[in-house]
Amino acid sequence: MTKYFLGIDGGGSNCRARLRDAEGRLLGEGMSGSANIRLGLDLVWGHILEATDQALAQAGLRRDAFAHTSIGLGLAGITTAEDAARTIAAGPRFAFAAAGTDAHAAVLGAFSGRDGAILITGTGSAGYAWVKGKGHAVGGWGFEVSDDGSAAVLGREATRVALHAYDGLAPRSAFTDAVMARFNDQPSQVVAWATTARPKDYGTLAPLILSHAQDGDAVAVALIEQAARDLGRYIRRLNELGAAQVCLVGGMAGVLTPWLAPWTRPLLATPEQDAIEGALLMAKGAGNGLSRLMPTAEDADSIRPL
Repeated sequence: MTKYFLGIDGGGSNCRARLRDAEGRLLGEGMSGSANIRLGLDLVWGHILEATDQALAQAGLRRDAFAHTSIGLGLAGITTAEDAARTIAAGPRFAFAAAGTDAHAAVLGAFSGRDGAILITGTGSAGYAWVKGKGHAVGGWGFEVSDDGSAAVLGREATRVALHAYDGLAPRSAFTDAVMARFNDQPSQVVAWATTARPKDYGTLAPLILSHAQDGDAVAVALIEQAARDLGRYIRRLNELGAAQVCLVGGMAGVLTPWLAPWTRPLLATPEQDAIEGALLMAKGAGNGLSRLMPTAEDADSIRPL
């Protein structure tokens, strides 16, 4: 019997957990590091459990409560049913588990389970429409090839234009100088950094871009305007897929919204709830997320040691 519901919202920068009881009362919350499954399921589950332990501690509970807990996982990097299945299989046993992309959790939360679409713009980006019981993903394939209008792509483009300016291939500005200054004006240091840099590392350049754009730096403005145009293309496509309204969510939403084209305004909506509440709806079986009933504590042979 399920006594508790646990919602997990995991993105490229952090993982958030929220625990409620069967009556919907908030019992505890927690936060930890990145939970994009592309980073590895061991790391992701480590962060999920770290955030979960914080929530459990606030509720005066321990991990033995998992046998009576239904969990909804909304995680970046899940793109197929197979991804969801192996994510669930890699974790500890719960009474019930459902997994899907973080975009799926976000749209369920934003429209309280009704039809609509969200466009996440944070470290990465992804569009997702939930229409007539079917999900439609747009983008979100990783910052190397997709994730337009995200902090990671802005950071990637910032290093590109800064190197072009250094080489005399593109205009130099206070902004490009500021980017190169972070690397001691040495292109070789940019290359060394980029060799191991992750999306969140590129995303750390976003505040620098925004600051210079607000000061009118032409190169920085061009980057922000391109990001806004990219988000506009996603909004149009989500609307074409049948979503009457789109919620722009994520850490970059507030700063990029003022740069969007005027035609997007009537299509934008304010989220009713956050993505963790969407994950909690998944834990309750809403939204057709890939789900699995888990063994109970009485089935001792199939309980994964914690």
